[in-house]
Amino acid sequence: MIAADFNYEAPTTLDEAIALLQKYGDEAKILSGGHSLIPMMKLRFASPEHIIDINNIPGLAEISIDGETLKIGALTREAQVEHSELLKEHFPIFGDVTKLIADPQVRNMGTIGGNLAHGDAANDHPAVMIALNATIVATGPNGVRSIPIDEFFMGFYMTALEPDEILTEIQIPMPAAGTGSAYHKLERKVGDYATAGAAVQLTLDGNGVCTYIGIGLTNVNPLPLRAERSEAALLGKTITDEVIAEAAQYASEDCNPSADLRGDEEYKRAMVAVLVKRMIHKAAQRAVA
Repeated sequence: MIAADFNYEAPTTLDEAIALLQKYGDEAKILSGGHSLIPMMKLRFASPEHIIDINNIPGLAEISIDGETLKIGALTREAQVEHSELLKEHFPIFGDVTKLIADPQVRNMGTIGGNLAHGDAANDHPAVMIALNATIVATGPNGVRSIPIDEFFMGFYMTALEPDEILTEIQIPMPAAGTGSAYHKLERKVGDYATAGAAVQLTLDGNGVCTYIGIGLTNVNPLPLRAERSEAALLGKTITDEVIAEAAQYASEDCNPSADLRGDEEYKRAMVAVLVKRMIHKAAQRAVA
C-alpha cells in the first residue's frame, strides 16, 4: 500500500522541531530512521498529517562517556552502535543486539532513539535498556527531563514522551569492575520479530556474589518487561546453576506471551527460561573474563 498524503518538514534545530510539534500537535510524527514509522504509514496503521524529519539537527548522533555515564544520542544509527569501539569495550551486549536487528541496510539507517520511542515490546533495545538501567532524556518546550527506563513504556506503542517532546539521548551508568552483559533472541528468520528475547547485565564481586543484576525480556509481554523476581533471586547470591535455574523459572512464569505464528504460550515460556539461563551464564563469563 501507499501512505496517505502528508506534509514534510525538515527543521535544522531542536527548538524548531519542538515548535513544529507544538504547532501540529497529535497530527505530527517525528521521523528519525523511519524503519518503524514508514511501514506503519504504508499499511495505514498510522496516517500523520505532518512528518517532522529531525535528521538535519546536529549533535544527536554521538556516543560518549561523561564521568560515570555513557551517553548515546537518539539519532545514533544501529551501525554506529554495532561498530563503536567504546561500546565493545564496556558494553558487549550492544554487539549482541545490533547484529540481531534486521539486516545491514536497516542498521545503516535505523536509530536507537527511534527504536525506543516507537514503544514496541517486540523491539530489541527496550529489554537491553531495562537490563542496563538506562535513563531516557526528553527535550520539549519546558526544557530537558530525565525518565527512568522503568517509567518510560506506558502501553502498546505508548511511552512517557509528551506530544511536544523529542527523545534526544539515552544515558546509561558505566559498569563497575566485574560486570558482564549479554543479549539474544529467538527468531524464525533474520529480520522477523522475536519469538522471545532476554537481556542480562550483572556484576560479580571477588567472591562470585552478584551485586547488580538487570534482566529485560523481549516480546513476551504487552510492555517491555523487567524480570523482577528473577533479579531478586540472583541479587546477593553466589551464581550457581541452581540459582540461575530458579531465576530462569521465575522469568518464564512472570512473562505474558501471546500465542501466534511464532509459537504458543507454553513454548514461549519455555524459550524464555532457556534464554534467561543462557544469557546469565554468558554475562557471568564475560564478567570474569
